[in-house]
Amino acid sequence: MTQPKKKLIEVAIPLEAINAASAREKSIRHGHPSTLHLWWARRPLAACRAVLFAQLVDDPSAHPDRFPTPEAQEAERKRLFGIIEELVKWENSTNEEVLERARAEIRKSCGEALPPVYDPFSGGGSIPLEAQRLGLPAYGSDLNPVAVMIGKAMIEIPPRFKDRPPIHPGIHERNHYRNAEGLAEDVKHYGEWMRERAFQRIGHLYPQVELPREYGGGTATVIAWIWARTVPSPDPAFSDVQAPIASSFLLSSKKGKEVWVEPIVDRQARTITWRIRHGGTKEEIAKAKEGTKVGRGSFRCLMSDTAITGDYIKKAGKNGEMGQMLMAIVAEGKGGRQYVAPSEEHVKIAFAPDAREIAEECRATFLSGETPARLTGGTCHAYGLDRWGKLFTDRQLVALNTFSDLVHEAREEIEKDALAAGLSPDPTPLREGGAGARAYAEAVSVYLGFAVDKVADRNSSIATWAPTRQHARNTFGRQALPMTWDFAESNVFSESSGNFAGGVKSNVDALAGLPANPDGFVS
Repeated sequence: MTQPKKKLIEVAIPLEAINAASAREKSIRHGHPSTLHLWWARRPLAACRAVLFAQLVDDPSAHPDRFPTPEAQEAERKRLFGIIEELVKWENSTNEEVLERARAEIRKSCGEALPPVYDPFSGGGSIPLEAQRLGLPAYGSDLNPVAVMIGKAMIEIPPRFKDRPPIHPGIHERNHYRNAEGLAEDVKHYGEWMRERAFQRIGHLYPQVELPREYGGGTATVIAWIWARTVPSPDPAFSDVQAPIASSFLLSSKKGKEVWVEPIVDRQARTITWRIRHGGTKEEIAKAKEGTKVGRGSFRCLMSDTAITGDYIKKAGKNGEMGQMLMAIVAEGKGGRQYVAPSEEHVKIAFAPDAREIAEECRATFLSGETPARLTGGTCHAYGLDRWGKLFTDRQLVALNTFSDLVHEAREEIEKDALAAGLSPDPTPLREGGAGARAYAEAVSVYLGFAVDKVADRNSSIATWAPTRQHARNTFGRQALPMTWDFAESNVFSESSGNFAGGVKSNVDALAGLPANPDGFVS
């Protein structure tokens, strides 16, 4: 029996270069395929690319006729290492010259044919994507439908509409389109179409904020509303007072430019109001950092100084007694973030009856399911957030519902424009291999749906405010649904974290850089 030829990976690979490229990749966001959609434990693209190459290319020792001495073999190995070292660089992920050099070596070792690659647990799709980048027919499978959709969006949809110009009726950005660039431009165009119509419908729920004189007056676009959850004060004398439970009052932790919110308690009037503070002593900043927290899951009542235990909060949550109180408003400003004290108008709009009606309908229908009672990493279920609909404010649900509806409306608009642009009227859907106007409309709407998912990730009441970077964190900072006490409600029409246009842009940037090589399939 003929012994299989020894592959390069069995002998040596340039680990230092691969590790450095993989580590650097973590800091790359603009145009990286991972920005299409959140997925856990993604494999570094650089490592996948290098390992695929090294698995398929023969080690020089497998060809003693060409490399008879150890010295000759080592020299050839170094040459192959040089190809890998160039191949793993992020800048070269779309460099056809570098990629073709790698493909040529694979062909030499594989009888001039590029063999197919199959990943049975493809997850975020890194291995099939990099196989496709190397010109290899790529196949993947996964049990999770989200992973499958991500894989299809990366390796299956782009080749089907490769090198096509966009179909939208507006002014096209360029004359010649490569790979998925035309598809990406259509995602951008119809994303803007969705945003405009969403603003027409629900823009009144996202008002501008009046700036105080120290910020120069006038109005500004809100970035986020910072809320604290509340429970009735455990002190019987103040049982009618909603006590805020906040893990921090700090809004900006930038050294020398700290901003925090100070609670003003009036026991006689039985009210708690808030004012914005800039700077302060070390003790004041340290105290603001703690909010009303006195321990893990335990707080103090600002009105009575009574302890609010974790068990008390759980009981109040399960009894439907947990509320929310606006602590601060963050706005976009010329000189950076601007922090404004709450206003009655903004509180009133957040709880508008028309928004409540739509939100309650969402909670009663497709968000009525139960959140996980047990979850590795933590769950909010025990605190009364036991249904999916309870994880969102009224305004968040209205926004997500509106954008979800608009994906369907955009699909109809895209199909109409695609027919006008000359695409085939073939009714075969995308999932059955269609490539006509209907399938194209479905393809664009996949990426628009991903943009809505991005909005959802940063628009739940689990998403908190990050004072270090002064933006809203995402819900899934880890694979859990942790209980959060104070949270940031993002403005989906702003230019900051959690906005819809940003979700569209990250998809467009990632899509435009995908290889769109043929023969990709994920099931």
